[in-house]
Amino acid sequence: MKFLLTSSGVTNPRIESTLVDLLGKPISEAAALFVPTGLHPFPGGAGSAWDAIAGAGGDRAAGLGWKSVGVLELTALPSIRRESWVPALREADVLIVWGGDVLHLCHWMRESGLADLLPELTGTVYLGVSAGSIAVTPYNCDAEFDREFVPEGDDRGRDADRALGLVDVTPYPHLGHPSMPDAALEEIRRWAAGIPVPTSAIDDDTALRIVDHQVEVVSEGTWELFEP
Repeated sequence: MKFLLTSSGVTNPRIESTLVDLLGKPISEAAALFVPTGLHPFPGGAGSAWDAIAGAGGDRAAGLGWKSVGVLELTALPSIRRESWVPALREADVLIVWGGDVLHLCHWMRESGLADLLPELTGTVYLGVSAGSIAVTPYNCDAEFDREFVPEGDDRGRDADRALGLVDVTPYPHLGHPSMPDAALEEIRRWAAGIPVPTSAIDDDTALRIVDHQVEVVSEGTWELFEP
């Protein structure tokens, strides 16, 4: 796949231009599928999912002016026939995977079969937002936070620190965000020192463009790369 991994969606003209380049066509001619699954573990998740789909709060992804937008809810997929959703996935120009709980999102990407299909979607752009970006990387920088939302008696928190590993670098989103103490540069540096792959700390005006495992930083903001 072609990946555009962001903190907060398409927040500036440079990220938008990169998205258009990856699509190979104008946004107005491209079909999108939107995945809100990561939001559901949080209190108020249903409302947050609607806000994300509607583009409320200034986050730009589903509301960019696509030719069409569909919703792919991963928790529903194991209970329906694959013929009902796989063709729509294959026909989409972009898969927008929203943020939330990385652990929950990774679990349902695997359970739904989406994780196995992603490497086959060579013509599709994967647009990740926050947790949606972390999910395809080797390590989950939100593991400790995500464990707080695991249902009692569920053992999925055991491997919370690992994600899908479809790309070779781990982004740490929301660098310097005032409401996220764990996204301070020194906190990210400390976390990055404990994993064996590169970590790219990116703020909300930065994205990673990844094609054929080649990583390019796209930024109108601040970022820093930590090598293992």
